[in-house]
Amino acid sequence: MHFLNDAVSGRGAIIRSSRSIAVLIRNLFAMACFLAGCTTGPSISTRYHSLNENSRVQFIVLHFTAENFSQSLKTLTHGDVSSHYLIDSEPPTVYRLVDEARRAWHAGPSYWQGHTALNASSIGIEIVNLGNSGQPEDVYAPYPPAQIDQVVRLVRDIQQRHAVRPHRIVGHSDIQPQTKQDPGPLFPWRRLAEEGLIPWPDPALITENMATYTASLPKVSWFQERLAAHGFEAPQNGLLDEPTRRVIAAFQMKYRQARFDGTPDAETAALLATVTAPRGMLLRDAHGLWSPYTP
Repeated sequence: MHFLNDAVSGRGAIIRSSRSIAVLIRNLFAMACFLAGCTTGPSISTRYHSLNENSRVQFIVLHFTAENFSQSLKTLTHGDVSSHYLIDSEPPTVYRLVDEARRAWHAGPSYWQGHTALNASSIGIEIVNLGNSGQPEDVYAPYPPAQIDQVVRLVRDIQQRHAVRPHRIVGHSDIQPQTKQDPGPLFPWRRLAEEGLIPWPDPALITENMATYTASLPKVSWFQERLAAHGFEAPQNGLLDEPTRRVIAAFQMKYRQARFDGTPDAETAALLATVTAPRGMLLRDAHGLWSPYTP
């Protein structure tokens, strides 16, 4: 009996010791998790799925870096700005800098067609190009064709994966015309239109409108109204002031690249009348056919 009591007593000590060790291990694990910043989340079932959703990516915004590759990379990875992608020219290479699920800081205080703060709803693509060094009177740097090929492939891939509407593929100068000129007047927007990525003004309607506006040029207020209808944040004061001229210049840099001085002339009026007409924009399909595009 004495030996049995000793055995039971010893067994109890072992159990108590084991429990103490288990508690110690749990406490140490909890402390390690606390120090590491880890938390235990809830158990989540993915059995059900809602049909009421879409991608957070609603826009694709194109930029030029105005710097060489090494400077661009440093700015976009260690500076105050960022973008999802950076496309070099020599050799033409696409770099992902920010995951598409995350927000990058590329759009600034932006506006397009009633949407604001586009950082939260866009993919930013920075293209290594020196631009015009920030001086309006300087010559803009050209884009190598091989680099543009990469731009086209990337834009198409993003557009297809996120179902981005063609009229929401824009330039930095579209969404921030008062302070930005990129991707500039040498960016081949027409190439993107021919690839079926963006809509383009109907040339027949432009010619028809030219006859009207050559005979009589609209007032400045008409230009401001049409610019706003197209998507810009444009002044509505009826004055040909500098803010209005900047918005006109941004429009011209995309659709009338031979002259982008911000002057409200007949050709600009014809283009504005076309892009804001109900069937004025055309989109090219996979068979090369152009048809009216409705935003």
